[in-house]
Amino acid sequence: MIFGKRKRSIVRLLVVEDEPLVAFDTEYLLREQDYEIVATVDRVAHALAILNEASDIHLVLADLGLADGSGLEVARVAGEHGVPVMIVTGHCPPEAEGMAMGCLIKPYAPRDLLAAIRVIEDVCEGSRPRKLPSGFRLFSRELPGKADSAAAS
Repeated sequence: MIFGKRKRSIVRLLVVEDEPLVAFDTEYLLREQDYEIVATVDRVAHALAILNEASDIHLVLADLGLADGSGLEVARVAGEHGVPVMIVTGHCPPEAEGMAMGCLIKPYAPRDLLAAIRVIEDVCEGSRPRKLPSGFRLFSRELPGKADSAAAS
């Protein structure tokens, strides 16, 4: 396909963000780019409930500082369900590396968010990303938790 759009493997996203304007802008941008937003939530408890109920989430975008806890808990549970996570925060702590596929630093340009999602999609499909967007750090080439489950079998 030279000029056509490639088929996406990441379509359905869970947005976990406690800043209303950032949440609104993110949801609007992603919908405009034909992503489906499963939900936009601002609390860890809500995110965990959705992760435990929904079976078809392709990516979680998780802020860290939430009113009822840390987005790292969301990332941990998403990893247990085999759902990739991108941390989206002002400062990414070292412990995020074991729980997420990457981290995008706020504030970010809309094109950088979209490019970071494409990078995670490429990695999930086994491709090597050509270039990382500004403010994005890729942690791993595999889903957190998959190496552990493979070693256990």
